[in-house]
Amino acid sequence: MIEVSGLTKRYGRTLAVDGLTFTVRPGQVTGFLGPNGAGKSTTMRAVLGLDRPDAGETRVNGRSYLRSEHPMREVGALLDAGAVHGGRTAFDHLRCVARSNRIGVTRVREVLERVGLAEVARKRVGGFSLGMKQRLGIATALLGDPGVLLYDEPVNGLDPEGIRWVRELMRSLAADGRTVLVSSHLMSEMALTADRVLVVGRGRLIADAPIDELAARHRREVFVRAPRESELARLLEEGGARVLAQPDGGLVVTGPPPSAIAELAYANEIVVHELTPRSASLEDAYLELTDEAVEYRAGGALR
Repeated sequence: MIEVSGLTKRYGRTLAVDGLTFTVRPGQVTGFLGPNGAGKSTTMRAVLGLDRPDAGETRVNGRSYLRSEHPMREVGALLDAGAVHGGRTAFDHLRCVARSNRIGVTRVREVLERVGLAEVARKRVGGFSLGMKQRLGIATALLGDPGVLLYDEPVNGLDPEGIRWVRELMRSLAADGRTVLVSSHLMSEMALTADRVLVVGRGRLIADAPIDELAARHRREVFVRAPRESELARLLEEGGARVLAQPDGGLVVTGPPPSAIAELAYANEIVVHELTPRSASLEDAYLELTDEAVEYRAGGALR
């Protein structure tokens, strides 16, 4: 289990993390989401003892990770896939890391095989693509067969097959009863991978909920088809609903539930051919939650 309690961290005048509190539990993949500069990487570094908090604390399995006698056997982490010596081979890189925690060479070979790098194990890391370095970083995190895993943007640089492999790996690790925390900006991928999500903005916790529940909370829509759509749209808008006519026919209605739309149509003798509720996607919910926490926004089109 990962516990973060009242975590606060400043860099000069910049408040990176502001009283952040949450718990990541075993047996599920927890997505860690937020805009650039939201404090995700700083939080992960604090959990690993790489950054010293100004206030609050972090615990792994009930104690500070800095007190672990065999850290890689307790926590595996990938924070920066490029943080490897380009002159070493993949095998030598893992062997050096393994020796620091008294992990045997057999385990090095096992993780290279698991991440799909066995055939390039004797090649220098400097010639690896970003996707291959990501696989090597994932292998490094798996070396100690830890019960807790932290991955910061693990699918960057991977092709579709690699992204799917990472997704299946994360879910299999969680199914084994491990604690898995994964940060990502790919909402569609998190929707397929995570069981629960933590959303942060400007260093503060915005949401902590199961992924289905989070999406269901935000901007429910109803798709409606009816022969007298323009009349129904007018009635709905008069009642305060937001109505968008679709190019291929039909209306997307935001606001009233399907039952209210059906009752309004019935009261006005309007036949309805389709009435389909649509919950917001994870991306919709995320953008709505973090709208005020976005630090960098693009301007209009260039002229």
